[in-house]
Amino acid sequence: MGTYYLAVDIGASSGRHMLGCLEDGRLKLEEIYRFPNGMKEEEGSLCWDVKALFDEIKEGLKRCREVGKIPSFMGIDTWAVDYVLLDQQDRILGKTYGYRDDRTKGMDQKVYEAISPEELYARTGIQKQIFNTIYQLMAVKEKEPELFEKAASMLMIPDYFHFLLTGVKRTEYTNATTTQLVSPVTKDWDYELIDMLGYPRRLFGGISRPGALVGNFTREIQEEVGFDCQVVLPATHDTGSAVAAVPATEEDVLYISSGTWSLMGTELPEADCSQESRRYNLTNEGGYEYRFRYLKNIMGLWMIQSVRKEFGEKYSYGYICEQARKQSIPSLVDCNDQMFLAPASMAEAVKEYCKKTGQPVPGNEWEIAAVIYNSLGKCYGDTIGQIEQMTGKRYDCIYVVGGGSNAEYLNQVTARHTGRTVYAGPGEATAIGNLLVQMIYHQELEGLNQARACVKKSFEIKKYDNRLDDG
Repeated sequence: MGTYYLAVDIGASSGRHMLGCLEDGRLKLEEIYRFPNGMKEEEGSLCWDVKALFDEIKEGLKRCREVGKIPSFMGIDTWAVDYVLLDQQDRILGKTYGYRDDRTKGMDQKVYEAISPEELYARTGIQKQIFNTIYQLMAVKEKEPELFEKAASMLMIPDYFHFLLTGVKRTEYTNATTTQLVSPVTKDWDYELIDMLGYPRRLFGGISRPGALVGNFTREIQEEVGFDCQVVLPATHDTGSAVAAVPATEEDVLYISSGTWSLMGTELPEADCSQESRRYNLTNEGGYEYRFRYLKNIMGLWMIQSVRKEFGEKYSYGYICEQARKQSIPSLVDCNDQMFLAPASMAEAVKEYCKKTGQPVPGNEWEIAAVIYNSLGKCYGDTIGQIEQMTGKRYDCIYVVGGGSNAEYLNQVTARHTGRTVYAGPGEATAIGNLLVQMIYHQELEGLNQARACVKKSFEIKKYDNRLDDG
């Protein structure tokens, strides 16, 4: 057996340790460990339990040792925008807030006192999302200024876990761009913007590209998990890793990274920071090899995940898809409406939106699911039109990667609403993209094009045309 690589991929609802190796030019995957995740209420705030998450990371490493498959390289990716503030002794200050916490309400207006939304987009190219780090830090400045006084550094969540493993602080580029504080020109922090907002410069360490070596495990970690390993930065933003695994080698590809969020877009060599792009709320997130992920954040399967939880989690996603397929309710909701970000009841929010807009109100859980799936497809269709207008290009097909690629009904709805061929898979795109960057670092793969060709060769990709009954 050749070299083992380990991707620790932590999403908003679960995390997994995926071992990978190359055999006869194909990538072989093996799930070693899986654990639950989720924001928890802490004194009225929605927070992440980073201590528990790091314990799970170490538990998965121990499992690698137990099964006798020790990785030579590893990397961690997570969701974006969230961070920790550390004091001089590298202890976490305050709470580790989750992006769905409501403390950022009104913080956009505080930011706009220092810089207009038009100028902010022109400087960063990042779409307005009230949970972006720029607004979270404004909440610190306004509500917990003592934390800024004590803070010596800031690390994004995956960078913090890498630091705990190695003792080395690295800020990875793709995730850093989601803060809305990075220049798409210099690929570094926009320190002038940071000064304008009154955030301490000392918090923002140097930015490293995905593919950079962080370091080896500390002696303490080696003793605890039973082996040493080199930690390599993947694209630590999970969408950045997922996009790296899109199984297409042609240029001008349109993709949907489908999971809790649906990230729909293409890759550009340079950011589009125009005001027309801003009005469409398109974003220019950093990608591997400094490609820009020109995309839109769409609420995604969070809506289905939420209603499934309300159903008591007694139905599988596949069963929900099949039941939704049988419904004929025509109602649609705007998936990007803020009312769907963190409602007390997603099902009631969908009903309320339909009632408010004069549409038939879904009468049962299957009609609610059908409304959500069809609304996602409609949103994808609208977004394609915006991206094509901005890029001046026509996209004949869509590559759907991530967990949502397994939702056959959603793929069929997407093909129907967009009028494009849909290629779905692989489902574990984020972990795969994480592994690919490690393999490129170790020179088992020559670059991104070869890596994507390897994905296409290694995993089943399903095709859907634009007929609703296509399987």
